[in-house]
Amino acid sequence: MREAAERRPAPAGPPAPGHAPAVPPHGPPEPGPPDSGPLTLPNAITLARLCAVPAAVWLVLHGRLDIAFWVFVGAGVSDGIDGWLARVTNTRSRLGAALDPVADKALLVSMYVTLAAVGVLPDWLAILVVFRDVVIVGGILVLYVLGQPPAIRPLLVSKATTVLQILLAAAALLLAGHGWDGGWLIGALVVLVAAATLASGAAYVWQAARGAR
Repeated sequence: MREAAERRPAPAGPPAPGHAPAVPPHGPPEPGPPDSGPLTLPNAITLARLCAVPAAVWLVLHGRLDIAFWVFVGAGVSDGIDGWLARVTNTRSRLGAALDPVADKALLVSMYVTLAAVGVLPDWLAILVVFRDVVIVGGILVLYVLGQPPAIRPLLVSKATTVLQILLAAAALLLAGHGWDGGWLIGALVVLVAAATLASGAAYVWQAARGAR
């Protein structure tokens, strides 16, 4: 009897100090947001907007700014449609989240560079718009490489800059495409876009610098 008692396993007690329990005390981690995959209607619309970029550039270079205006407007409308569809149909995806800003930036930057190349917009403004985006994206990549990813969040001044850039590009395409004189309107929008681009670029650099400390 004594030998049997000695061989009987001892009752399980609390885990020894320094040993974590097998199951987390707060249960399993929360699942991440659902990913609908790449084959969704919103992603198809975003890809179509990206494919509209070379078409718009070709039209501007061949003097068809009137048609390029409608391509630009259609691309802008599709930007709202794909986001709305993704929310309504619950078909958000990582591909869409990454592709959407790429398509938007590709369209805006290409329009500014092309309109500057044909003399509709000042070349220094196109350089400023491109340089601002290069500084922001390049700075984020450098901080990631250094192991200090910045906590970048959308800023109000950046949203205002995007709106002004869209308004200027659309106005330039519409007026130049129909041979109308933009007069003070284009001049005022150029000044506003330049000031907003400088302000938003400086704000992002300041935000990234503070987050990297």
